[in-house]
This record gives sequence, C-alpha cells and structure tokens, in this order.
Amino acid sequence: MKLNGQVAIITGCGGGIGRAIALHLAREGVNIVVNDIVQEAAADVAGEVEKLGVEALVSTASVTQREQVEEMVAQALEQWGRIDILVNNAGITRDGLLVRMTDEQWDAVLDINLKGAFICTRAVARPMMKARYGRIINIASVAGVMGNAGQANYSASKGGLIALTKATAKELAGRGINCNAVAPGFIETPMTEQLPPDVRESWMQLIPLRRAGTADDVAGVVVFLAGPQASYITGQVINIDGGMIM
Repeated sequence: MKLNGQVAIITGCGGGIGRAIALHLAREGVNIVVNDIVQEAAADVAGEVEKLGVEALVSTASVTQREQVEEMVAQALEQWGRIDILVNNAGITRDGLLVRMTDEQWDAVLDINLKGAFICTRAVARPMMKARYGRIINIASVAGVMGNAGQANYSASKGGLIALTKATAKELAGRGINCNAVAPGFIETPMTEQLPPDVRESWMQLIPLRRAGTADDVAGVVVFLAGPQASYITGQVINIDGGMIM
C-alpha cells in the first residue's frame, strides 16, 4: 500500500474506467472522494471502496459548476486535511457528423470534458501548492491524439485536455506537482459492448494486440502515475491502446 493515507478526488467514477481507478487506488490505501452526478452510482462505488479498508466521501458535484467543485474540495480538506491526487475522468460523448453537429452537442462535450477538468484542476491547485505535492492525472483519449470521424467535439475536448495537461505541468512543476494524461484506445465498457460485431471487428483490425483494453488496464497506469515511481514524469501522454496509434 505505497500510497497509504493519501486522498484522491476522482470525477465521474460511478462506473467504468472511473470505478476501476477508484478501486485500484483504494487497494493502495488511498481515501477516495467518489464523484458522480448520479448519487446511487457514486454511493455504490463508495461502498466498494470502503470494503477495501479505506474511507470514501460521496460527492454529486457537477464538474461544470465552480461553486459545487469548490465545495467538494472543501469537504475533502475538512475530512482529511489534504488532497494528494486528482483524476479528471468525467466525460461524455455527443457524437455526430461535423456538418450536422449542433451547438448544444459541441458545448455539452467541451463543458464537461475540458472546462470541467480546468475547474477541478484550478480548485485543487492551491492546496496542492501549499503542500508542495500533488498528482493530477487527466483521462484523455486516442481521439484527442489522432482525431475520430463523427467525434469532432469529443476529439477537440480530449486534444484540449492534452494541451491543458502540458500547460498545467509547466506551471505547477516548481511546487512539486506532476500532471500527466493517459489516452485510452478501444476499451471494453458498457458502451462499446453495444457495438455491432462488424464495427468491433473493424476496431480490432487497427489494434496490433488484437484485443480491446479493459478498465483495469487504464487504472493500473493511473496508479503508477500517482505513485512514487513516477516522480520524475510530468507533462506526458501515455497511450493505452494496444499499439493502435504507434
């Protein structure tokens, strides 16, 4: 339990990759702020976290609302007196062809995926700077590296998140805060499980390892970046994609 006693805020972790990250960090002794706008989902994950012997705090704060995010941070500081790790995982998709995409589809994705990460990063920056320690890990996507047809909004949000990662890393490095991103590729989630067989197979042909990734594949890298072995790594983007875009 190399991170025993640390505190992490994980946004959008009521299921999927976020849930896996919460459980992996909890196994390392990290107390978790389980954030999700769906309270029941957040409560379920918090229960799983507590079964692993650490504490959990449920938050339904919307990452797009500054006041709610600041209250979430204040609650974490009140309960534990520290915030060591922020994982900006909250994200949505509103797919559509560029020429048919509405302003609402664009704004919704950019607000949550990119602005939400900015709001959360800004909120934890001061306590981390005061402590002269912190790990900020952004969940980007290979779509932000290579683009993806039908996902102009999602690709732009994840590409922006990668740029935000690098700017944050440069600004906060002097205060002992590392900021990195991971860019998952084709990961097994409830959403990808619903894809038609021919679509799944077309994705598999792009992956040299010939399999989809799992939420645990992503969570393992996040734990590494949060830990002491990654103390000299900042401003980097790690693709977790089975070799898709190498």
